[in-house]
Amino acid sequence: MRPPGVSRCDLKGDRNSKRFRILERRFFRKLSLRKKKIACKKGLTALLLLHGSRRKGIKSLAERERTADKCTPLRTVLNGVQRVVAKGYTQSYGVDYQEMFVPIAKLNTVRILLTQQLAPTVGQGFKNSQGAMATKFDVEKFNGANDFGLWKIKMEAILIQQGCDEALKGESRMSDAMTQEEKKKMGDKARSAIILCLGDKVLREVAKEKTAAEIWAKLESLYMTRSLAHRLCLKQQLFSFKMSESRTIEEQIAEFSKIVDDLENIEVKLEDEDKVVILLNALPRTFEHFRDALLYEKDQVITLEEVVTSIRTKEFQKLQDSKTTEEGASGLISVKGKWKKQAGKEKKLNPDGTKQVRCFKCQKMGHIKKFCPEKGKVGRPQETADVAEASEGYESAGVLVASSEDPQRSWVMDSGCSYHMCPVKEFFENLDQKEHGNVLIGNNKACRVQGVGSVRLKMFDNREMVLQAVRYVPELKRNLISISSFDLGGYTTKVEDGVMRVCSGDSVVAKGRRRNDLYILEGSTVIGHVSVASGTENTVRLWHLRMRHISEKGLEELEKQGLLLGDKLQKLDFCDHCVLEKSHRIPFGKGKHSTERPFEYVHADLWGPARTLTHGGGAYFLSIIDDFSRRVWIYVLKNKSETFQKFKEWHTQIENQLGCRLKCLRTDNGLEFVSEEFNGFCKEKGIRRHRTVVGTPQQNGLAERMNRTILERVRCMLLGSGLSKAFWGEAANTAVYLINRSPSSALNFKTPMEVWSGRPVDYSHLRVFGSLAFAHVRGDKLDSRAAKCIFLGYAEGVKGYRLWRLDSPSKLIISRDVIFDETRMAMHPENSGSEKKILVEVEHTTNGAGTPGGTEENQTGEGRVENGRTIEENRSDEFRTDLGDDTDGMSGEGSHGKAAGVDLRNYQLVRDRERRISKPTKRFGEADLICYALNAAEDLNRSDEPRSYKEALDSSDRHLWQGAMEEELEALKKNSTWRLVDLPKGKKVIGSKWIFKKKEATPGGEKARYKARLVAKGFTQIEGVDYHEIFAPVVKHCSVRVLMAIVAHCNLHLEQLDVRTAFLHGDLEETIYMKQPDGFAVDDRVCLLQKSLYGLKQSPRQWYRKFDDFLIKLNFKRCNYDDCVYTLNHDGEMLYLLLYVDDILIASSDMGMIGETKARLADAFEMKELGEARRILGIDIKRDKPGGNLFLSQECYLQKVISRYRMAESKMASTPVGQHLKLTKEQCPKTDEERRKMESVPFSNGIGSIMYGMVCTRPDVAYGVSVLSQFMVNPGPTHWEALKWMLRYIRGSLGTGLSFQNNFQGGGYIEGFVDSDFVGCMDTRKSRSGYVFTLFGTAVSWRSTLQSVVALSTTEAEYYALAEGVKEALWLKGLVRELGFDQKSVYVHCDSQSAIHLANHQIYHSRTKHIDVKLHFVRSIVESGDVQICKIASEDNPADMLTKPLAKERFLLLLSRIGCLPVGH
Repeated sequence: MRPPGVSRCDLKGDRNSKRFRILERRFFRKLSLRKKKIACKKGLTALLLLHGSRRKGIKSLAERERTADKCTPLRTVLNGVQRVVAKGYTQSYGVDYQEMFVPIAKLNTVRILLTQQLAPTVGQGFKNSQGAMATKFDVEKFNGANDFGLWKIKMEAILIQQGCDEALKGESRMSDAMTQEEKKKMGDKARSAIILCLGDKVLREVAKEKTAAEIWAKLESLYMTRSLAHRLCLKQQLFSFKMSESRTIEEQIAEFSKIVDDLENIEVKLEDEDKVVILLNALPRTFEHFRDALLYEKDQVITLEEVVTSIRTKEFQKLQDSKTTEEGASGLISVKGKWKKQAGKEKKLNPDGTKQVRCFKCQKMGHIKKFCPEKGKVGRPQETADVAEASEGYESAGVLVASSEDPQRSWVMDSGCSYHMCPVKEFFENLDQKEHGNVLIGNNKACRVQGVGSVRLKMFDNREMVLQAVRYVPELKRNLISISSFDLGGYTTKVEDGVMRVCSGDSVVAKGRRRNDLYILEGSTVIGHVSVASGTENTVRLWHLRMRHISEKGLEELEKQGLLLGDKLQKLDFCDHCVLEKSHRIPFGKGKHSTERPFEYVHADLWGPARTLTHGGGAYFLSIIDDFSRRVWIYVLKNKSETFQKFKEWHTQIENQLGCRLKCLRTDNGLEFVSEEFNGFCKEKGIRRHRTVVGTPQQNGLAERMNRTILERVRCMLLGSGLSKAFWGEAANTAVYLINRSPSSALNFKTPMEVWSGRPVDYSHLRVFGSLAFAHVRGDKLDSRAAKCIFLGYAEGVKGYRLWRLDSPSKLIISRDVIFDETRMAMHPENSGSEKKILVEVEHTTNGAGTPGGTEENQTGEGRVENGRTIEENRSDEFRTDLGDDTDGMSGEGSHGKAAGVDLRNYQLVRDRERRISKPTKRFGEADLICYALNAAEDLNRSDEPRSYKEALDSSDRHLWQGAMEEELEALKKNSTWRLVDLPKGKKVIGSKWIFKKKEATPGGEKARYKARLVAKGFTQIEGVDYHEIFAPVVKHCSVRVLMAIVAHCNLHLEQLDVRTAFLHGDLEETIYMKQPDGFAVDDRVCLLQKSLYGLKQSPRQWYRKFDDFLIKLNFKRCNYDDCVYTLNHDGEMLYLLLYVDDILIASSDMGMIGETKARLADAFEMKELGEARRILGIDIKRDKPGGNLFLSQECYLQKVISRYRMAESKMASTPVGQHLKLTKEQCPKTDEERRKMESVPFSNGIGSIMYGMVCTRPDVAYGVSVLSQFMVNPGPTHWEALKWMLRYIRGSLGTGLSFQNNFQGGGYIEGFVDSDFVGCMDTRKSRSGYVFTLFGTAVSWRSTLQSVVALSTTEAEYYALAEGVKEALWLKGLVRELGFDQKSVYVHCDSQSAIHLANHQIYHSRTKHIDVKLHFVRSIVESGDVQICKIASEDNPADMLTKPLAKERFLLLLSRIGCLPVGH
């Protein structure tokens, strides 16, 4: 082995060795000595030798030295330096060394590196025999006429390559690391390189410049001038740039790029879009359509690079097309009577020497019209006939550009032709050769009609059509198709965008494109049932796909019956999908029985469950087959239990339609068919049952075989369309729809629908399943008028198609205005390249013959007849529904869809669409739950208040509301809120609205007040334009209760103020225009807002900022724990101020301080003094000051809640949650009927109304509200009963509230209690936490909620609850400390001894090692002394009522311990 740290090259000797020369010749065989020495100087030879000696490495050397002394060092010489190396091959692995791998460079890497190192030297030249340097560059010399910009780029590259590019900066700006001599040498080198690349003319202009930088600057000043005149000249060249047809596109694009580069060189920047527009406008006229396509096909961004690439591709395509045309064209081209010799072609002459040209005047060969001998003669008839004059007619159009296309093989669609006419006898399929008069053509020449017959044409979509009554006129030069004949036959003709279409109903029969001002039919003539044109295909595969893989025999029968729109079918090609998806085992024998009428004998079977559910949740389908007609019905089901209900619905429908009874039903022994209700129904209706023997499904062979047929079709349809398995329900419905319209061998190849209804089936509306469809949609005037969809099937009861919108997930629409591309699968766009596109436009029709309608019964009788006129029923053209809404006679998942039961004939989207269920958001947790409760309470209080200006004027208290509005306007004018101005042009204006509020009278206080508030419609504001920041804090409910506890404990005075028009005091920073208020507009001017107004998004923030700044100036201190709590310490006397929007509470023991504060506030703001506080935030404040008691309750509010939910006369309950109630999600509705029943129950509003009481004054209902809130999205009857139980409890405890007293004798101000209920939630297995904190013996903070994680033990659950309680304790301690009550430690009581030990000691146990580290912050808090954890018995823990339902006696005992008592106690 090689000694570590020694490379192989170290062991090979010096450069003069023979080994070195051998390796050197091997790798430098093609290089000169100069290159080899340079490589050696670069230090690369060693690396090459390292790889070159891989075979004859150190091994041989080791063998030679093996007999030597192991301690003797090995000496070697490298580059003349003697090295001493150890004999590492004597080392032992694992003893003397461990790892020895050292990466080395690969040989290819060395070669690449060597090439890069030698490149500058090779490019510049080598020393000659005299030692001089001969520099050679492949750069064109700049002579002033060529492109300076390109020469500059090349020259900079050369200088960089030579390493002297810094010389262009000048010596003063070159690197300081270089000496003066090096700078001068580099400058001379750069100067010589530039001079050698200049022409003589330019060199004379810069010859006086001494340095490279001066030459460079001189050249830029001469040829890159930035003067205004030069800049304008270049811009003029750019904007007036036009391309010519006579020059190549490549040359002109290069010219355009040069102008753009010249502008950019003088620092004139152009946007990419501007370059694109200028370039496209400069294109020749022949690129007109190409330009439009590029401009309008892009949705977002178009780049110059893309446009140039597209133009070059288009030019290349035109060149290829012109070559093809020249190869097949004749040698002459005629343009306006002048003949030119075609390039590369020679004029062909007749044997007599005359030219092979035809005269347009006499139609003779050998001369042109200009030299025609018949030119001056008048009245002499022409010997040959033509359709029109050569200057304008078909003949000139065909001669203008000679091509390989034979004019007699194409057909001209002529609106001025009376009959179809053809001059070629071979084209006729049958011909009656008799004289049929004359035909007068364009030049007034009469041509004889020598026969009448039929011609078979193959159209653009490979369908064949037979033209009847075609005149045989041999003198014509063109085949003519008469548009007027089509019109007489009931067809319609449309011409747009250069395409003429002949339509029959919703299908295009014939199509022609404009060529040389003539509309040429897209198709070919069929002679002897063989098409003249090559590459045509039969239509059997298309009909095979339309009928979703019907058998070839079935198609033959449809063709015989003439139902395939006249198409002639050939042999069906091999179909991969049929082989892949219809492969099956050999079938069992068929049972035989006979029936005499429909609905006499019926087969039924249930298939499922499917592993993949449909979009509507379906997992099964029920198939029902009538034995007589073989008609099939299918219903997609979610559960087996729905089988009986669906069968019952089907039986009632068919019995009503046919007026006869079902005699016999054959099913298997599935439990869904042998249930008591199913058997009872059959006995009641007298239906005989035929069941199969257990384990013998073959006895129900008809239903089983039909299920297999359906599934085969479904698999073919899904595979062929590329749709996911979730669409199997739609595919099954469509398969059944088509099975009912396919010939059946059991019916002598009649269709089930024909046998069932007695009428033939219409196939004109059938389309390929899964194909791409474009449905007309309604939207904004600038939005697209069509949406891309997937065709899924045919609607039942509606004349339309079922479509899946690709741009709107999970949305199914039904529309009749659809355009189909049947050759492209919407999910397989790559498969569309091998077939021709067949675009079929579905148009409005006035009868049901051409549109899908589900069953034939409603296809012909869709409208009603009145006075001989058919009146279409008024219905929506398009509506949305869930994918689950599948119906069929053909039915489907409709029984489970959200639109089930909707009468489609009277469907209105606005009225009948599904409504969104309002529910509280979980994004911000408890904060948003409180907002939800406030909104619910607000809705409850607004029941008798007017909601608009008109309602206020129509109410019985209109004079009070009118006075309130006038008072509001007076305050606005006094505050100079706005001034009337004319609306500036381009500015938008927002609306305004009156909001009315009735404030109820307080007991023993003020009377009811009527308030009107003018608000702006701020929802029209735009963020970043009309507003920026909108957040404004409000006081927490907990802070209000803390203040009440302090007021009661210290017997403080408590006063209340109300700020009139609080938001109007905020300063407005944005410019906003508003309409004048309703009922008080004076003219057409608008209000320019100068100050904030209610309704503006920034108004609350602006008001808070102004009020906060004012209090800070009065030396108030804002609390760090609640931004709306302020304190003022004056000579030891404390004053407390709480702000909730415009309601203010002031508390202090000094009435003088309160009065002074009121006066200062009144000077700054318009205030209303309410005296002693009696109600705040809907909370009644009852105070017995001499007795030192203060009581908070919401009796009035809760009485409204009880009345609203009609529980005023209900039986009272003793606890908020009954111990017998076990609420889970299993009790939520599971069927649509149960959901519809619960939709009428105001469960969410009831929870929100009670929640507001819980947030403010009722901790006793916290547990019940927390539990019931989990089921707000989908409540069940059991949950509604639990809510009513809670309402019954509230009715019996209306007077319960928080009682604050001043006789507290406890050791600490704040005291906390925490508890948990292990696995309290049966659905998620999560535990429930609860805590309650008291201040001076009365509850001020409480919470009951599920834990965020699943606890694995009771200790973990208690520890989680303890962590939440400690966080709340820290917040309360800080708040109370800033209010003047400092408490060293807060005592938190817990009834779990293990959780207490886990918090007090850093113990480790295998059962607690998984607990989140963040929860262990409790230990640090306990160690700091801020919180102390104490043990409390479970029977005495008040938090126990927040985690589980309790018995009455214990529940009332725990309530009394936190000061939650009835009034008067």
